[in-house]
Amino acid sequence: MTSDEKRGWSASAGCYRESFRVVTDGRGTYPVTDEIARVVQRSGADTGLCTIFLHHTSASLILCENADPSVRRDLDAFFARLVPDGDPLFTHTAEGPDDMPSHVRTILTQNSLSVPVEGGQLDLGTWQGVYVWEHRAQGHRRRLSITIVS
Repeated sequence: MTSDEKRGWSASAGCYRESFRVVTDGRGTYPVTDEIARVVQRSGADTGLCTIFLHHTSASLILCENADPSVRRDLDAFFARLVPDGDPLFTHTAEGPDDMPSHVRTILTQNSLSVPVEGGQLDLGTWQGVYVWEHRAQGHRRRLSITIVS
């Protein structure tokens, strides 16, 4: 992960904002919980709400079990069956057979999550983790913006 955006508090808005990028190497899930937790710590917020926004239309964010990776593999298998690459239904194929299926997968999931902040930390459940879910077959650099309102 690389940080490439300005960061800091906006006193008038009562929020802290920071962005970073996640480099993917193709379809799959990429953990971002630890990096988001570091952003929350840098913000200095004790209590509030952390919003995570992914700036892309062919990848998504998921809040998923983080103990057993087979959960995420099963999600990939389910989506491969639900929205297969190369489906003749789709006419938008400008970037290949995974182009439109990637957009559909993103629309069926989400590109924004909100997580409470309590005691200066993400207030996630015991087995919850935040992941970027890359829907394209090839790797990309995915930008996430984190905003903490306190």
